[in-house]
Amino acid sequence: MDFEALVKYITTIQHTLQSQAAHAINLALTARNWLIGYYIVEFEQNGEDRATYGEQLLKKLEQRIKTKGLTERRFREFRRLYLIYPQLEEPVLQYISSQSQHPDSFKIKSIEPIRRMLSAESEGDIRRTASAKLSTIKEWMIPADKLFNKLTYSNLMLISTIDNPIKRAFYEMETIRGCWSYKELERQMSSLYYERSGLSKNKEALSALVQQQSTPLYPKDIINSPVSLEFLGLKEQCLVTENDLEQSILDNLQHFLLEMGHGFCFEARQKRILIDNDYFFVDLVFYHRILKCHIIVELKIDKFRHEYASQLNMYINYFKAEIMMQDDNPPIGILLCTEKGDTLVKYATAGLDPNIFVQKYMVELPSEEEIIKFISDRS
Repeated sequence: MDFEALVKYITTIQHTLQSQAAHAINLALTARNWLIGYYIVEFEQNGEDRATYGEQLLKKLEQRIKTKGLTERRFREFRRLYLIYPQLEEPVLQYISSQSQHPDSFKIKSIEPIRRMLSAESEGDIRRTASAKLSTIKEWMIPADKLFNKLTYSNLMLISTIDNPIKRAFYEMETIRGCWSYKELERQMSSLYYERSGLSKNKEALSALVQQQSTPLYPKDIINSPVSLEFLGLKEQCLVTENDLEQSILDNLQHFLLEMGHGFCFEARQKRILIDNDYFFVDLVFYHRILKCHIIVELKIDKFRHEYASQLNMYINYFKAEIMMQDDNPPIGILLCTEKGDTLVKYATAGLDPNIFVQKYMVELPSEEEIIKFISDRS
């Protein structure tokens, strides 16, 4: 073994085992969410006290369980996952069974529902619940074990929003074929790939072109996804990756704004907000107790682009609708960039919220003497 071989072996084992870890996380996540969906549907249909909870069931579950990631919105997703994919019954139960070194452990009271599902003799067996739906599954649809093992939960969740089963099968097939990330799948759905394929005379050529230009899924995409981090109980800060320059600028900017004058109250940094199925992060949020409004600061480490103004405008509208109290004034947005063209800023912000301000900032570099000394010390 030479040095290059050592590097190759370490790199290979790192990639292989990281991929296995990501795959294991995804299988556990999909199994958990599908089972929760089953439990919810089963309760809604046969629960002894289901009428007591009614339409507020999912909200009351969130309030009672109080676990990160188990929210009303997530419960709604889990229920839809079960209703759209009842055929995942077999691979889910096989996965759960395979994770137990001692099958008798499923008899303990805490997981009695799972034990009953593993028993074909049970009156309320899950196989009975799913059998009626399974009869509608066409032979041309993707096999259940392939869906379970090849698609991430995030992709399954996104595809489950599609009502047309043929369209769902199309995106399932293309996602598995291209090993697409959630973002790539979302992009292809937004670009009407299914509809374009239907209109295309050469469907194979279009498919080959799409797969060639697509962004593949990597293990870190699963491990670092918001859903996986919630499942693993990690902190929200783990969702944000910043380079050293941005981190340093944010640190100094935060202190600067706090010293600007009376009334600035720091509220949040990298505040995570959820819009539809996407997470967004607001760099800095202040509340000014004299002006009685939120101040939203977005920092960009490059020159001004028109989409930055639209992004800040979206944050302002979100705060107006979801955060602002009745006696608050409308929020103010400050966009800081390294460079800005006044004409582009004028056109990009025309028609947007009038409380958007775009400013340029400069990074203070060390003196020439310090740089020369640094170069000399390293030469």
